[in-house]
Amino acid sequence: MPGLELTILMPCLNEAETLATCIAKAQSFLSRSGIAGEILIADNGSTDGSQNIARAMGARVVDVPVRGYGAALRAGIAAAFGRYIVMGDADDSYDFAQLDAFLERLRAGDDLVMGNRFAGGIEPGAMPLLHRYLGNPVLSWFGRLFFGSRLGDFHCGMRGFSKQAIAQLDLRTTGMEFASEMVVRATIVRLKISEVPTTLSKDGRSRAPHLRTWRDGWRHLRFLLLYSPRWLFFYPGVLLVVVGTALSSVLFFGQVRIAGIGFDIRTMLVACTCLIVGIQGICFATIARSFAESLNLLPPSPRYGRIIEAFTLERFVLVGAVVFMIGGAGLIAALVQWGEANFGSLDAASLLQVVALSTTAITVGAQLVFTGFLAGLISIKHS
Repeated sequence: MPGLELTILMPCLNEAETLATCIAKAQSFLSRSGIAGEILIADNGSTDGSQNIARAMGARVVDVPVRGYGAALRAGIAAAFGRYIVMGDADDSYDFAQLDAFLERLRAGDDLVMGNRFAGGIEPGAMPLLHRYLGNPVLSWFGRLFFGSRLGDFHCGMRGFSKQAIAQLDLRTTGMEFASEMVVRATIVRLKISEVPTTLSKDGRSRAPHLRTWRDGWRHLRFLLLYSPRWLFFYPGVLLVVVGTALSSVLFFGQVRIAGIGFDIRTMLVACTCLIVGIQGICFATIARSFAESLNLLPPSPRYGRIIEAFTLERFVLVGAVVFMIGGAGLIAALVQWGEANFGSLDAASLLQVVALSTTAITVGAQLVFTGFLAGLISIKHS
C-alpha cells in the first residue's frame, strides 16, 4: 500500500467503546473525498479487544509495546504509508468525517496543520474548565512566548502533517509531551505551520480519560522550559544579575532608607546571593545551549555561535581568574583591617560589606572558570 496520499492515524489504548465510531467516520471521509488513503491504529497494548474491532472494520493495526502517547504516535508515523498523516484521538472527541480543511492546507504545501478547538468550538462538557480556561491557554501562551509560535491552540490532539517533514524532526519523547515536541521542533526549524478550526465534542467513553491534569500539564510545561534555555536560565539570570549588582553597589556605601524602610548589610547579602544565582543561570544557559546543539535538539544559532567564538574557554578562564583574584584581594584587605585592630572587635557592617563582595567575587570567578572548561568539554566533537 505504499504511495497512498493520506493516513488517518489513531493512537489507541482500550478504546473499544468508541473506536468503531471513529473508524466509520474516517472511512466515510475517504469514501466521500475519493482520496487514496488508509486508517492506521497504533495500539498501545489494549486489553479490551480494540485490535480485533479495528481489523474487523478494515483498519490496519500496528502493535506498539512501548507504553506512552508519544511512543504510539511515533510508531504509527513510522508505519504510515500515506504522504500526509492526520492524527486524532480514538475517543470520538474529534470528527474524522470532516478532514477537508486539513487536507486542503497540506496539499497547499503546509508542513504541519494544527486544529484550533477554541476557534472551531468546544461543546459543553467536552473539555474540563481547568483545561479550557487555564491549562491550554497558559501552555499555549508559553509556547508563543518561548518560541515565537503564532498558534492559538498549542496542544490540539487533531493535526495533519507531511510525513517526510515530521520524520526529519527526529522526535524523541514517548509521553503526552510528544504533542508539544512536535510543535516546538516544527517551529524552531521553521516548517510551514497553519491552523484550521476544529470542533471538540464530548468523548464517548464511560471511563476516565488517560490524560492526568497536573501530571501531564507539568510534563508539557517542563518540556517547553527544557527546550528554551533562554527563558529557563538566561533571562532570569540576567534579571538577577542586574538587581543584585544594583543593590549591592548602592548598599556598599552604607544603609539606604526608602519610604521609612531601612536597607542595610542584610539586604546586601541578599543582593549578593541574587548576583551569584544570576551568574549561575547565565552559565547554565551557555552550557545548555551547547549541549542541546550537540544533540541536535536545537538548531545552530548564528548569534549564539558568535558569542561562543568571542568568549572562548581561555577568555572564560581568564575573566574568572581575574574576578576570583579580586575577591581574594578583598578578603586579604578585610583580614588586614581586622589585624590592624589587633583582631579585636570591628565595625561589623563595614567589614561584612567587604567580605560579602569578596566572597561573591570568589564564587562568581570560580563559576566562570568551571563554565569555561565544561563548555569546552561539550564542544569537543566526536570523530
